[in-house]
Order: sequence, then structure tokens, then C-alpha cells
Amino acid sequence: MARSIFGVTRDLKKRVWEHRQGIIDGFTKRYGCKTLVWFEAFDDLEEARRREVQMKEWKRLWKLRVNEETNPDWSDLFQTLF
Repeated sequence: MARSIFGVTRDLKKRVWEHRQGIIDGFTKRYGCKTLVWFEAFDDLEEARRREVQMKEWKRLWKLRVNEETNPDWSDLFQTLF
């Protein structure tokens, strides 16, 4: 189970590919977001969903800080999934 800015998914590689292809409507398609810069992995679906709800309540600056701490260069992490 993975938690990304896209939400919760069982197949992060597929979800990132769908967003890069523009298949999924929403924020990422509207603003052309194509780079995976952050994700968290979970073994438990409910735990991933709790984290998603928690982070949706966070201010944008808090989310940016989490990304800066784990990926300060804002590198595309998609290739790390293979």
C-alpha cells in the first residue's frame, strides 16, 4: 500500500503512469503534475487511509516541509519504484 499526493493506491507505479498520461481527472491533470516527489509505503490499507486524512488537514507548508526533508532536490522518485 502506498500513500502519495495522489491518495491511497495498491499500485503506485500504475497510478503515477495514469497521472502522467492524463487519464485521471483532477488536480494533477489540471495543473500538469507529472513528477513523483514524495510517497509513503504502508502494509495496512486502513493505516494509509488514516495518514491520508491526517495530511489533508495539514497546511500546505507542512506538506512542503515533509517533502523537503525526504527529497530536498525534488527528484523524480518514479524510477525508484522499479
